[in-house]
Amino acid sequence: MKIWGTIDESNEDASDHDEDEMGIAFTKSADSEESSSDRSPEDSDVMESSEQGEKGLPKVHQANPEPMPEDVKRQEREFRKSLNREARDIAADSIHKNVKLIVHRPEYTPDHQQEYIALSKELLPVVQEIARKTLPLLEHEISSEFAGSHYYGTKFQAASVAYRDYKTFAKKRPPTEAPSLVVGLRIDESASMAAFGRLEAAKRAVIAVYEFCQICHIPVLIYGDTADVSRIEQMSLFAYADYKKPDPSDRFRLMDIRARSNNRDGMALRILAEKLAAAPQETKLLISLSDGQPKAMDDYTGTVAAQDMQQTIMEYERKGVICLAAAIGQDKEVIQLIYGNERFLDITNLKELPAKLVRMIARHL
Repeated sequence: MKIWGTIDESNEDASDHDEDEMGIAFTKSADSEESSSDRSPEDSDVMESSEQGEKGLPKVHQANPEPMPEDVKRQEREFRKSLNREARDIAADSIHKNVKLIVHRPEYTPDHQQEYIALSKELLPVVQEIARKTLPLLEHEISSEFAGSHYYGTKFQAASVAYRDYKTFAKKRPPTEAPSLVVGLRIDESASMAAFGRLEAAKRAVIAVYEFCQICHIPVLIYGDTADVSRIEQMSLFAYADYKKPDPSDRFRLMDIRARSNNRDGMALRILAEKLAAAPQETKLLISLSDGQPKAMDDYTGTVAAQDMQQTIMEYERKGVICLAAAIGQDKEVIQLIYGNERFLDITNLKELPAKLVRMIARHL
């Protein structure tokens, strides 16, 4: 039996937290933000030099940094509020409409920065090598690659008929049009992630995915989630990185990923999948990293939870979102049944997880 805890308010200003609690009725919001993921990509296989330190690692600012300016604090508060409105609006049209949700924007500390450096030392050379091999292939293939999902073109795609959106043709990609991909990574932050080194494996994986996406100029969402923190916070989302507000310090926020409580997978998948579906990129890839089957109070478990996840996956695949599962725990068979063989990646060796996820993303470029 789950024992209700207290709300972790470390990331919430008191005045804003009142609004978050009042906002649980999922009222519709008309002021949704447009994606600001458009960047002018430059062919580079390294991170921006302004963020690099020794051996290509990100620079780490010393302890006791300058206080955050008030305008920056205000922008962060407004961004977090917009994330809460957006997520509640998405959940309002699902079986999760009565679940009390709060979206957090985790802060980072000098300890997070040091942890990031320690974990990334072995990963970044591998990530940079994969990116180094990927980027020239992209440059070579742009002019001859077929871009799918068009209303007209020179190549008929039979597989696209199932989507019933009439975008059943492909056409040659012009030399000036780069492959278009947006990536979402969902991290299960249930309590069981604390076991058998899974939490550190998850952190290594998100570092690899985040840095690869930065090198290749791929817009990325990285969100964690847990359920049943308290009676007034039945679902918690943690926005570590969001392409609507990219921040070089997001890499340090990733170190706040932790094992927390239960997991309401279908709700997290729905919110991230809807965000990806609304993105302008042509290919939309959503990866769920989890160690167990869904289980949340009061009765979100078993067949109910599995059917919700399967319906969500099918609904958003019709909208063009590719859903994949990376299973790292004892419930791999159940996760495989929920997602299906074609969407399932069995990670038996946790040390292989970062490179496998990065290569999976590279294949979709």
